[in-house]
Amino acid sequence: MSSIPYYPVHLNVKGKTCLVVGGGRVGMRKARTLAKSGARVKMVSPELTHEIPREMADQIIWISAPYTPDLLGGITLVFAATDQKELNRQIATDARDKGILCNIADDPDASNFILPAIVHRGDLIITVSTSGTSPAFAKKLRQDLEAQFGMEYARFLILMGKIRSRLLADGHDPDRHRAIFSTLIREDLLGMVMENNPDKINHLLFLTLGSGYTYENLIAGDPT
Repeated sequence: MSSIPYYPVHLNVKGKTCLVVGGGRVGMRKARTLAKSGARVKMVSPELTHEIPREMADQIIWISAPYTPDLLGGITLVFAATDQKELNRQIATDARDKGILCNIADDPDASNFILPAIVHRGDLIITVSTSGTSPAFAKKLRQDLEAQFGMEYARFLILMGKIRSRLLADGHDPDRHRAIFSTLIREDLLGMVMENNPDKINHLLFLTLGSGYTYENLIAGDPT
């Protein structure tokens, strides 16, 4: 049996405090991604080369000071993103001593985890990793996937999620959900969403679910 270099996982960091050491482009990129995922971010660096986005000001706190190990208290994840290799390694060692996972920018061998390239379309998250061997190729694959998967996939998943919530609220047998959703996928509900054809969607919903399930009612108020 062949082994894989990393165990793939999507972490829920909402409300968790994460530490980013380094105020350059890489550090800010990591801080922004963490904030988008709902984390509280402490960004430690004497200087910042990029401003913290205004909409993230409540989530990203800049500590204008050098790194010290006491900053690791209460931290869930650590990201060492300075331009000093030895400092990055020291941060990783300090984090390891406290049982905290650490990522070092551009040094996967010394990291506990690495970060994939991400394609984000609403609830659809596609991650691409080359196990740290070629970030440039991971970026190329991400760009290819971004061109292939548009925002219609986000709308499709909104619709599927609304159907699931309605079925559960109506006391529908969860064991029957698999057959229902398999039918919707097999009958190309996604293609109908991509065509933006509410009439076809509503016809399929009626045949599969009966009356009371319409595209307009299900996604009312959601962004498309």
